[in-house]
Amino acid sequence: MLEYKVRASRIDAHGSLARTKEAEISLDTGIGGRADAFNPAELFLAAIAACMIKGIERVTPMLNFELRGVDVTLHAVRQDAPPKIISVAYELVVDTDETEQRLALLHTNVRKYGTISNTVAEATRLGGTIRRKE
Repeated sequence: MLEYKVRASRIDAHGSLARTKEAEISLDTGIGGRADAFNPAELFLAAIAACMIKGIERVTPMLNFELRGVDVTLHAVRQDAPPKIISVAYELVVDTDETEQRLALLHTNVRKYGTISNTVAEATRLGGTIRRKE
């Protein structure tokens, strides 16, 4: 089993800092919000995006899938009472010359083997599309 460890510390009433390995990320943990840091919902979406991109990096060599780049756009809907994310929609845009069938195969693999995306899909609606970059 793999294990992960992150440590976060409050810096002041406006933000915190999370650290792991040799990396750190500023967190918007203040009531007023910050434009220069991820709030918890944005960090959640970033984790899903990173999982999908990492999944693509993992399966492209196995599928012999050629690509030049990937963009992921995510949109979450939050309900107020009780506060929770009720759905996440995504769009994967792949810069590739591969066929539509191979693009669909890539999407299947991303959906099937993503640690974070699989965890999220168990807790809320997670759905999206994949398309070729124009």
